[in-house]
Amino acid sequence: MNAFTYINDQLHAENVPLAELAERFGTPLYVYSRGHLRAQFRGLSEAMQAVDPLICYSVKANSNGAVLQTFAAEGAGFDIVSGGELFRVIRAGGDPGKIVFAGVGKTHAEISYALESGILFFTVESEPEAERISQCASKAGVKGRIAFRINPDVDPKTHRYISTGKRENKFGLNFERTLNAYEIAATLPCIEIAGLHMHIGSQILSPQPFADAIDRVSELCATLRKRYGTFRYLDIGGGIGIQYESDQAPLEPAEYAAAVVPALQSAGLEVVMEPGRNLAGNAGVLVCRVQYVKDNPLKKFVVVDAGMNDLLRPSLYQAYHEVLPVNANDHTFTGDLVGPICESGDFIAADRELPAVKEGDLLAVNSVGAYGFAMASTYNSRPLAAEVMVEGDRDWLVRERETWDDLVRSENDAPAS
Repeated sequence: MNAFTYINDQLHAENVPLAELAERFGTPLYVYSRGHLRAQFRGLSEAMQAVDPLICYSVKANSNGAVLQTFAAEGAGFDIVSGGELFRVIRAGGDPGKIVFAGVGKTHAEISYALESGILFFTVESEPEAERISQCASKAGVKGRIAFRINPDVDPKTHRYISTGKRENKFGLNFERTLNAYEIAATLPCIEIAGLHMHIGSQILSPQPFADAIDRVSELCATLRKRYGTFRYLDIGGGIGIQYESDQAPLEPAEYAAAVVPALQSAGLEVVMEPGRNLAGNAGVLVCRVQYVKDNPLKKFVVVDAGMNDLLRPSLYQAYHEVLPVNANDHTFTGDLVGPICESGDFIAADRELPAVKEGDLLAVNSVGAYGFAMASTYNSRPLAAEVMVEGDRDWLVRERETWDDLVRSENDAPAS
């Protein structure tokens, strides 16, 4: 589903003109399509129906409550990496029994909160973490279900910052340590061995790395299933890539399923998945307004009111995001689309063919529904943007724009000297 299309030369979110939303709610403005969120979830669920997976939306991609509520209503589970994300999911009506808790640095407080909430299982990154879960579970008088994360040493052919399944990455255990880790865990009080987890990276556009990773762990899964009667889950993580550039082919759910389903059926385990970007990435745009068009002897700069504090991916990953004029415009020029932040790395598009715009025009930055607002900050004391969700011809303000007062609300003055 393409939720952002031109109708009468005006870029719309579903049936709502983006210019109208910008007028009412200001810019920079994140706009999300509920229809796209639902279509992506249902499409993946249908493609994978042969193994009936628990699809756990990866909350880190976009943690807005309205997004979480949308997936909860679809029956989704949730992949979390912090106590704060657990709080958000429960607040949004998510089922704790469908939550898996990942991350390399879980604290005692976070583990205890998750145990009290009754999550499905923890993804465990190390033996000391299993011991900590055991301590917290013993104190609470409950079982802590765990799935060690294995690093299958598969190259996902993606950006090195979002590659997580190679041996040099900080995540998981290698094959040699994994069996021993399970043996240790089996001796710990109040621990239940629930399954095995892996996640090889993000924005992967070929199904082969996923299939290779499942093949590499299949024999290990069979061994663990024989040894531990409670071993029942294989969590294959997320990472299914989306289309960022117009000439880029996304990894379609059917293509992905064709590659992984046969091996998953052979494993005979309950399947858990953790998509984030695939579900939410193309559900969002960032609407911004041109402040200046500046020329220097070398290039042209389009300065907008959205910066790296609003959308970090271009500066952090040199990521490509398509830029469209909100009012249709076939004229272009080459230059940089930059923000107001006092950093040379503050850009949204560098050396790109851009819509020929002038001061006051609106632009839409595509594919920001995942890792857009979720990575935003108040750097340079710039308040966080507002967020809006649309469905058909309706829209809701799902996060109010921060004010200057909000920036300092939690600060206290130092005592007079």
